[in-house]
Amino acid sequence: MQCESLLGFHAAVRLPDSQLQQMPFQPAKKAKKKTEAAGSNVFSMFDQSQILEFKEAFTIMDQNRDGFIDKGDLRDTFAALGRINVKSEELEAMLKEAPGAINFTVFLTMFGNKLKGTDPEETILNAFKIFDPEASGHIKADYIKQMLMTQADRFNEEEIKQMFEAFPPDVSGNLDYKNLCYVITHGEEKDRE
Repeated sequence: MQCESLLGFHAAVRLPDSQLQQMPFQPAKKAKKKTEAAGSNVFSMFDQSQILEFKEAFTIMDQNRDGFIDKGDLRDTFAALGRINVKSEELEAMLKEAPGAINFTVFLTMFGNKLKGTDPEETILNAFKIFDPEASGHIKADYIKQMLMTQADRFNEEEIKQMFEAFPPDVSGNLDYKNLCYVITHGEEKDRE
């Protein structure tokens, strides 16, 4: 299990803003200047609402409230989500993804590094254009379903269902892949200007 597992906790668990707590972690004075310099870069990668969401996820995962996510915190978080028999090796592999102890800044940096790996919009559009020789901006939903279920990293029925729930085809059965690419790279359609 990798960073995706940590990312999954963010999506699976949420707290109301009123329940957010201040992080008890305070960096040592000697390391403060370096921490602030590194932290300012990672904090600039996200807007305030995203940082608050990551803070919520971190607070939920920091079960013992010591300002760090450790093996015990991960085990407790898994248990809270109904997964009780998590192997120790799995937890250790998750923790090894971090360069050191996981405080909020490291947690945020891990997400930033993971999200930086997202392909640019043009790259994703070009991938869809392979299935759209007329460059209409739309692909027949049945055709893309067939391709996704039979080629390369095959989707299963549940993944197809989730995709079409999130991005339903129009009344003609077409998938607007230009909008889909925009949402993948920029966020919800309602944010589009």
